[in-house]
Amino acid sequence: MAALRRINKELSDLRNRPIEGLIVNPDEDNLLHWKCTIKASADSPYRNGFFHFNLDLPTDFPFKPPTVAFTTKIYHPGINEEGHICVPVLRDQWKPTVTLSSVLAIIQEKLNNPSPDDPFEPEIAAMLKNDEARFQAMAKEWTKKYASSP
Repeated sequence: MAALRRINKELSDLRNRPIEGLIVNPDEDNLLHWKCTIKASADSPYRNGFFHFNLDLPTDFPFKPPTVAFTTKIYHPGINEEGHICVPVLRDQWKPTVTLSSVLAIIQEKLNNPSPDDPFEPEIAAMLKNDEARFQAMAKEWTKKYASSP
């Protein structure tokens, strides 16, 4: 399967050049399923949080993008209640040349730097835009409640 050759190459690249603050654990019995963890950066509203998500690769990877679903609850304008993240590269901007390292870096960047633009959660985006102190407090509270363990 061509997808597995590409996935193995990408895993090798990730092992040789790991992304700081990101842990990737592919399922050894099914390389199409990865469990990943982002440790939020110190300057993020989610600092000290560990956010877990699943990355599932389609059998026709790299011609179709992976699907991503956070399993850790997070108060974030770009991540909805079901854990789906709003990033264009996982939707209409996917190209077979996009690497999984770059996808993971984009997900990490999106988590650490919430933006009210292109939101999945309009109410949270409005709070970030109009009452940032309240947004920061909610993000911190949810991080402490749901994302405090690695």
